[in-house]
Amino acid sequence: MQARAGSRFGDRAFKWLTLVMALVIFALIVLIVRELTHGSRLALQKFGWRFLISSDWDPVNGVFGALPFIFGTLVSSAIALIIAVPISIATAVYLTELAPLWVRQPLIMFIELLAAVPSVILGLWGIFVMVPWLHNHLVPVLRGLFGFLPLFQGTNYGPCMLAGGIIVAIMIIPIITSVSREILRSVPGLQREAAYALGATRWEVTRIAVLSYAKKGLFGAVILGLGRALGETMAVTMVIGNTPQITASLFAPADTLAATIANQFNEATGNLYTSALFEIGLVLLGVTVLVNIFAQLLLKTFAGPSVKPQQ
Repeated sequence: MQARAGSRFGDRAFKWLTLVMALVIFALIVLIVRELTHGSRLALQKFGWRFLISSDWDPVNGVFGALPFIFGTLVSSAIALIIAVPISIATAVYLTELAPLWVRQPLIMFIELLAAVPSVILGLWGIFVMVPWLHNHLVPVLRGLFGFLPLFQGTNYGPCMLAGGIIVAIMIIPIITSVSREILRSVPGLQREAAYALGATRWEVTRIAVLSYAKKGLFGAVILGLGRALGETMAVTMVIGNTPQITASLFAPADTLAATIANQFNEATGNLYTSALFEIGLVLLGVTVLVNIFAQLLLKTFAGPSVKPQQ
Protein backbone atom coordinates (compact mmCIF):
# COMPACT_ATOMS: atom_id res chain seq x y z
CA MET A 1 0.00 0.00 0.00
CA GLN A 2 2.81 2.37 0.85
CA ALA A 3 4.50 1.66 -2.47
CA ARG A 4 1.23 2.30 -4.30
CA ALA A 5 0.70 5.59 -2.42
CA GLY A 6 4.24 6.64 -3.26
CA SER A 7 3.64 5.84 -6.92
CA ARG A 8 0.47 7.94 -6.94
CA PHE A 9 2.35 10.80 -5.28
CA GLY A 10 5.03 10.59 -7.97
CA ASP A 11 2.39 10.67 -10.71
CA ARG A 12 0.70 13.70 -9.20
CA ALA A 13 4.01 15.48 -8.67
CA PHE A 14 5.02 14.82 -12.28
CA LYS A 15 1.66 16.06 -13.53
CA TRP A 16 1.84 19.31 -11.58
CA LEU A 17 5.48 19.89 -12.46
CA THR A 18 4.80 19.59 -16.19
CA LEU A 19 1.72 21.82 -15.83
CA VAL A 20 3.84 24.50 -14.16
CA MET A 21 6.41 24.30 -16.96
CA ALA A 22 3.66 24.73 -19.55
CA LEU A 23 2.19 27.68 -17.66
CA VAL A 24 5.64 29.32 -17.55
CA ILE A 25 5.57 29.55 -21.37
CA PHE A 26 2.11 31.10 -21.28
CA ALA A 27 3.23 33.54 -18.56
CA LEU A 28 6.24 34.61 -20.63
CA ILE A 29 4.01 35.40 -23.60
CA VAL A 30 1.65 37.39 -21.38
CA LEU A 31 4.55 39.35 -19.89
CA ILE A 32 5.96 40.14 -23.34
CA VAL A 33 2.58 41.39 -24.57
CA ARG A 34 2.11 43.43 -21.39
CA GLU A 35 5.53 45.06 -21.67
CA LEU A 36 5.08 45.88 -25.35
CA THR A 37 1.62 47.32 -24.72
CA HIS A 38 2.85 49.41 -21.80
CA GLY A 39 5.84 50.69 -23.76
CA SER A 40 3.72 51.65 -26.78
CA ARG A 41 1.02 53.39 -24.74
CA LEU A 42 1.89 56.93 -25.93
CA ALA A 43 1.92 55.95 -29.60
CA LEU A 44 -1.33 54.01 -29.22
CA GLN A 45 -3.03 57.02 -27.65
CA LYS A 46 -1.79 59.48 -30.27
CA PHE A 47 -2.06 57.51 -33.51
CA GLY A 48 -4.55 54.71 -32.82
CA TRP A 49 -5.31 52.55 -35.84
CA ARG A 50 -3.73 55.16 -38.14
CA PHE A 51 -0.37 53.77 -37.07
CA LEU A 52 -1.09 50.60 -39.07
CA ILE A 53 -2.25 52.31 -42.26
CA SER A 54 0.03 55.35 -42.36
CA SER A 55 3.12 55.40 -44.60
CA ASP A 56 4.76 58.38 -42.89
CA TRP A 57 7.80 57.81 -40.67
CA ASP A 58 9.24 61.17 -39.63
CA PRO A 59 10.88 61.13 -36.17
CA VAL A 60 11.84 64.81 -36.45
CA ASN A 61 8.21 65.92 -36.65
CA GLY A 62 6.86 63.14 -34.44
CA VAL A 63 4.87 61.39 -37.20
CA PHE A 64 5.00 57.61 -37.27
CA GLY A 65 3.33 54.94 -39.39
CA ALA A 66 4.12 51.24 -39.67
CA LEU A 67 2.65 50.36 -43.08
CA PRO A 68 5.96 50.38 -45.05
CA PHE A 69 7.54 48.08 -42.46
CA ILE A 70 4.58 45.69 -42.46
CA PHE A 71 4.76 45.61 -46.26
CA GLY A 72 8.50 44.95 -46.23
CA THR A 73 8.18 42.19 -43.64
CA LEU A 74 5.43 40.34 -45.51
CA VAL A 75 6.97 40.69 -48.97
CA SER A 76 10.50 39.69 -47.92
CA SER A 77 9.08 36.68 -46.07
CA ALA A 78 7.01 35.70 -49.11
CA ILE A 79 10.10 35.91 -51.35
CA ALA A 80 12.01 33.79 -48.86
CA LEU A 81 9.31 31.10 -48.81
CA ILE A 82 9.03 31.03 -52.61
CA ILE A 83 12.77 30.35 -52.82
CA ALA A 84 13.28 28.18 -49.73
CA VAL A 85 10.28 25.82 -49.72
CA PRO A 86 10.98 23.97 -53.03
CA ILE A 87 14.71 23.73 -52.25
CA SER A 88 14.13 22.53 -48.69
CA ILE A 89 11.47 19.90 -49.46
CA ALA A 90 13.39 18.61 -52.49
CA THR A 91 16.53 18.32 -50.35
CA ALA A 92 14.61 16.50 -47.62
CA VAL A 93 13.14 14.07 -50.17
CA TYR A 94 16.56 13.38 -51.64
CA LEU A 95 18.11 12.77 -48.21
CA THR A 96 15.37 10.37 -47.08
CA GLU A 97 14.44 8.57 -50.31
CA LEU A 98 17.31 8.72 -52.80
CA ALA A 99 20.70 9.65 -51.35
CA PRO A 100 23.25 6.91 -50.64
CA LEU A 101 24.72 6.88 -47.14
CA TRP A 102 28.09 8.32 -48.19
CA VAL A 103 26.33 11.39 -49.63
CA ARG A 104 23.62 11.69 -46.97
CA GLN A 105 25.83 12.21 -43.94
CA PRO A 106 28.01 15.01 -45.41
CA LEU A 107 24.90 16.81 -46.71
CA ILE A 108 23.21 16.63 -43.32
CA MET A 109 26.39 17.98 -41.70
CA PHE A 110 26.52 20.93 -44.09
CA ILE A 111 22.84 21.71 -43.53
CA GLU A 112 23.38 21.74 -39.77
CA LEU A 113 26.48 23.90 -40.27
CA LEU A 114 24.47 26.42 -42.30
CA ALA A 115 21.88 26.56 -39.54
CA ALA A 116 24.62 27.34 -37.01
CA VAL A 117 26.07 30.30 -38.93
CA PRO A 118 25.26 33.55 -37.03
CA SER A 119 22.95 35.90 -38.88
CA VAL A 120 25.44 38.76 -38.74
CA ILE A 121 27.98 36.60 -40.63
CA LEU A 122 25.39 35.91 -43.34
CA GLY A 123 24.67 39.64 -43.39
CA LEU A 124 28.34 40.44 -43.98
CA TRP A 125 28.48 37.87 -46.76
CA GLY A 126 25.29 39.31 -48.19
CA ILE A 127 26.45 42.92 -48.26
CA PHE A 128 29.93 42.21 -49.67
CA VAL A 129 29.27 39.23 -51.95
CA MET A 130 25.58 38.66 -52.67
CA VAL A 131 24.45 42.27 -53.17
CA PRO A 132 27.24 43.10 -55.70
CA TRP A 133 26.47 39.86 -57.55
CA LEU A 134 22.78 40.71 -57.68
CA HIS A 135 23.56 44.26 -58.83
CA ASN A 136 25.97 43.20 -61.59
CA HIS A 137 24.52 39.90 -62.80
CA LEU A 138 21.11 38.69 -61.60
CA VAL A 139 19.18 41.97 -61.66
CA PRO A 140 20.15 42.80 -65.28
CA VAL A 141 19.09 39.28 -66.34
CA LEU A 142 15.75 39.52 -64.53
CA ARG A 143 15.13 42.98 -65.97
CA GLY A 144 15.89 41.72 -69.48
CA LEU A 145 13.59 38.71 -69.17
CA PHE A 146 10.74 40.13 -67.08
CA GLY A 147 11.16 43.89 -67.38
CA PHE A 148 7.57 44.24 -68.61
CA LEU A 149 6.38 43.36 -65.07
CA PRO A 150 6.32 46.05 -62.34
CA LEU A 151 8.15 43.67 -60.00
CA PHE A 152 11.27 43.82 -62.15
CA GLN A 153 11.33 47.50 -63.04
CA GLY A 154 12.99 50.47 -61.40
CA THR A 155 16.52 51.56 -60.56
CA ASN A 156 19.09 48.93 -59.63
CA TYR A 157 20.30 50.20 -56.24
CA GLY A 158 22.03 47.10 -54.89
CA PRO A 159 20.54 46.66 -51.40
CA CYS A 160 16.89 45.93 -52.07
CA MET A 161 13.83 43.89 -51.24
CA LEU A 162 15.02 40.98 -53.40
CA ALA A 163 18.31 40.83 -51.50
CA GLY A 164 16.44 40.77 -48.20
CA GLY A 165 14.21 37.93 -49.38
CA ILE A 166 17.16 35.87 -50.62
CA ILE A 167 19.16 36.24 -47.40
CA VAL A 168 16.11 35.19 -45.35
CA ALA A 169 15.61 32.21 -47.66
CA ILE A 170 19.19 31.10 -46.99
CA MET A 171 18.52 31.33 -43.25
CA ILE A 172 15.30 29.32 -43.24
CA ILE A 173 16.37 26.56 -45.65
CA PRO A 174 18.14 24.56 -42.88
CA ILE A 175 15.10 24.81 -40.59
CA ILE A 176 12.57 23.65 -43.16
CA THR A 177 14.93 20.96 -44.50
CA SER A 178 15.72 19.47 -41.08
CA VAL A 179 12.09 19.37 -39.93
CA SER A 180 10.89 18.04 -43.29
CA ARG A 181 13.51 15.29 -43.24
CA GLU A 182 12.41 14.11 -39.82
CA ILE A 183 8.78 14.12 -40.95
CA LEU A 184 9.55 12.10 -44.08
CA ARG A 185 11.58 9.63 -42.03
CA SER A 186 8.56 9.08 -39.80
CA VAL A 187 6.44 7.85 -42.72
CA PRO A 188 5.88 4.09 -42.12
CA GLY A 189 7.82 1.81 -44.42
CA LEU A 190 4.58 -0.06 -45.04
CA GLN A 191 3.37 2.91 -47.10
CA ARG A 192 6.31 2.57 -49.48
CA GLU A 193 6.14 -1.21 -49.67
CA ALA A 194 2.44 -1.15 -50.52
CA ALA A 195 3.03 1.33 -53.34
CA TYR A 196 5.92 -0.72 -54.75
CA ALA A 197 3.76 -3.85 -54.55
CA LEU A 198 1.17 -2.15 -56.75
CA GLY A 199 3.84 -1.45 -59.38
CA ALA A 200 4.52 2.19 -58.64
CA THR A 201 7.78 3.77 -59.75
CA ARG A 202 10.11 5.45 -57.26
CA TRP A 203 8.73 8.88 -58.17
CA GLU A 204 5.16 7.65 -57.77
CA VAL A 205 6.01 6.11 -54.40
CA THR A 206 7.54 9.39 -53.25
CA ARG A 207 4.63 11.47 -54.51
CA ILE A 208 1.72 9.26 -53.45
CA ALA A 209 2.92 7.23 -50.49
CA VAL A 210 5.39 9.65 -48.87
CA LEU A 211 4.60 13.29 -49.70
CA SER A 212 0.84 12.80 -49.58
CA TYR A 213 1.08 11.05 -46.22
CA ALA A 214 3.38 13.73 -44.76
CA LYS A 215 1.74 16.85 -46.23
CA LYS A 216 0.46 18.20 -42.92
CA GLY A 217 3.83 17.82 -41.29
CA LEU A 218 5.56 19.47 -44.23
CA PHE A 219 3.15 22.37 -43.99
CA GLY A 220 4.07 22.68 -40.33
CA ALA A 221 7.75 22.81 -41.29
CA VAL A 222 6.99 25.66 -43.67
CA ILE A 223 5.18 27.52 -40.88
CA LEU A 224 8.25 27.17 -38.64
CA GLY A 225 10.36 28.65 -41.41
CA LEU A 226 7.86 31.46 -41.88
CA GLY A 227 8.06 32.30 -38.19
CA ARG A 228 11.83 32.65 -38.50
CA ALA A 229 11.49 34.73 -41.67
CA LEU A 230 9.08 37.22 -40.10
CA GLY A 231 11.37 37.94 -37.16
CA GLU A 232 14.79 37.88 -38.83
CA THR A 233 16.72 41.05 -38.05
CA MET A 234 20.47 41.52 -38.52
CA ALA A 235 21.05 39.85 -41.87
CA VAL A 236 18.02 41.60 -43.38
CA THR A 237 19.07 44.95 -41.93
CA MET A 238 22.40 44.73 -43.72
CA VAL A 239 21.06 44.01 -47.22
CA ILE A 240 17.52 45.37 -47.59
CA GLY A 241 18.35 49.08 -47.84
CA ASN A 242 16.46 50.33 -44.75
CA THR A 243 14.18 52.74 -46.60
CA PRO A 244 10.55 53.04 -45.37
CA GLN A 245 8.70 53.00 -48.68
CA ILE A 246 6.10 50.93 -50.51
CA THR A 247 6.91 50.13 -54.12
CA ALA A 248 6.12 47.31 -56.53
CA SER A 249 9.74 46.88 -57.63
CA LEU A 250 11.81 44.16 -55.98
CA PHE A 251 14.92 46.15 -56.88
CA ALA A 252 14.01 49.09 -54.62
CA PRO A 253 15.27 49.45 -51.02
CA ALA A 254 12.78 48.58 -48.31
CA ASP A 255 12.57 48.00 -44.57
CA THR A 256 11.04 45.52 -42.14
CA LEU A 257 9.56 45.70 -38.67
CA ALA A 258 12.44 43.89 -36.97
CA ALA A 259 15.12 45.81 -38.90
CA THR A 260 13.53 49.14 -37.93
CA ILE A 261 13.73 48.31 -34.23
CA ALA A 262 17.35 47.18 -34.54
CA ASN A 263 18.38 50.27 -36.51
CA GLN A 264 16.59 52.99 -34.60
CA PHE A 265 16.08 51.95 -30.98
CA ASN A 266 19.47 53.26 -29.80
CA GLU A 267 18.90 56.51 -31.67
CA ALA A 268 15.36 57.11 -30.38
CA THR A 269 15.12 60.48 -28.67
CA GLY A 270 11.94 61.36 -26.85
CA ASN A 271 9.22 59.27 -25.32
CA LEU A 272 6.99 59.28 -28.40
CA TYR A 273 9.77 57.97 -30.67
CA THR A 274 10.58 55.16 -28.22
CA SER A 275 6.88 54.39 -27.82
CA ALA A 276 6.48 54.14 -31.60
CA LEU A 277 9.29 51.57 -31.73
CA PHE A 278 7.62 49.60 -28.94
CA GLU A 279 4.46 49.63 -31.02
CA ILE A 280 6.47 48.37 -34.00
CA GLY A 281 7.42 45.41 -31.81
CA LEU A 282 3.78 44.93 -30.84
CA VAL A 283 2.78 44.99 -34.51
CA LEU A 284 5.48 42.43 -35.34
CA LEU A 285 4.14 40.13 -32.66
CA GLY A 286 0.60 40.63 -33.96
CA VAL A 287 1.62 39.98 -37.58
CA THR A 288 3.38 36.76 -36.54
CA VAL A 289 0.33 35.54 -34.62
CA LEU A 290 -2.11 36.43 -37.42
CA VAL A 291 0.01 34.78 -40.11
CA ASN A 292 0.27 31.59 -38.07
CA ILE A 293 -3.49 31.57 -37.40
CA PHE A 294 -4.15 32.06 -41.11
CA ALA A 295 -1.74 29.23 -41.94
CA GLN A 296 -3.49 26.90 -39.51
CA LEU A 297 -6.85 27.74 -41.10
CA LEU A 298 -5.42 26.98 -44.53
CA LEU A 299 -4.09 23.70 -43.22
CA LYS A 300 -7.48 22.65 -41.86
CA THR A 301 -9.25 23.79 -45.03
CA PHE A 302 -7.05 22.29 -47.73
CA ALA A 303 -4.98 19.53 -46.15
CA GLY A 304 -7.96 17.26 -45.60
CA PRO A 305 -8.33 14.62 -42.92
CA SER A 306 -5.25 13.18 -41.28
CA VAL A 307 -4.04 9.82 -42.49
CA LYS A 308 -3.98 7.33 -39.64
CA PRO A 309 -1.06 4.92 -39.60
CA GLN A 310 -2.01 1.28 -39.85
CA GLN A 311 -1.72 -0.82 -36.73
